[in-house]
Amino acid sequence: MEKARSSAVLFATLLLLWIFLNGSLAVDVLIVGTVVSVLIVLLFKSSLAAFSELKTTPQALRAALQYCVYFIKELIKANIRLARIVLSPSLPVKPGIVKVRTRLKSKMGRLLLANSITLTPGTLTVELKDEWLYVHWVSVESSDVEAATTSIVSGFEQYLEVMYG
Repeated sequence: MEKARSSAVLFATLLLLWIFLNGSLAVDVLIVGTVVSVLIVLLFKSSLAAFSELKTTPQALRAALQYCVYFIKELIKANIRLARIVLSPSLPVKPGIVKVRTRLKSKMGRLLLANSITLTPGTLTVELKDEWLYVHWVSVESSDVEAATTSIVSGFEQYLEVMYG
């Protein structure tokens, strides 16, 4: 029963993504999207099992929307912060690799966290091992695990916890 549910969720997610990317509800687009989504679910369902970890509750949907807004806000802030560093004549960088901890248990949640950190300018996830992430930080504010975790991880994690647990 759980496999059927996760396959249905994966199918719906793939089809919605297809429709979103095409920007059309034309019959031919829906047919191709349905066929491709079914094929992906059938051929790759064991390797895409991590996608089934997404919770399908109203709270998770709300958290997903809030996560997108938060990510865009952090992306803009990080771009401005990095532009200031690059444009400053003294080039005030203090690069380093910091160790941060995540409370996320889900593999997919951890993967999204690592990718969100990497996509935010000024930080790059170097390694993800269990609950630990090693992040290259262009301007290290603190090498303390708790302080670095609060600065880098906590904002993303609050939404990912609701979405993935």
